[in-house]
Amino acid sequence: MHSKIKYSIFILLIGQRISAQCAMCKAVVESGNNSMSDGINNGILYLMAMPYLLVLIAGILFFKFYLKNKNLTH
Repeated sequence: MHSKIKYSIFILLIGQRISAQCAMCKAVVESGNNSMSDGINNGILYLMAMPYLLVLIAGILFFKFYLKNKNLTH
């Protein structure tokens, strides 16, 4: 119970710092520098793709081990 309260307080405290980064990114994109905004967009796409790739790799590995164990038991 106490750990949930500690984590909740921690999330609330770092929330201000996270939102500050979003304002900085917005200011860079609104400045009109196309190369800078293209870099930020590419970074966003890279960060968005990584979790999907990790889940895909984990699913493939799980499926391979599942089939291997299924063939061994029959």
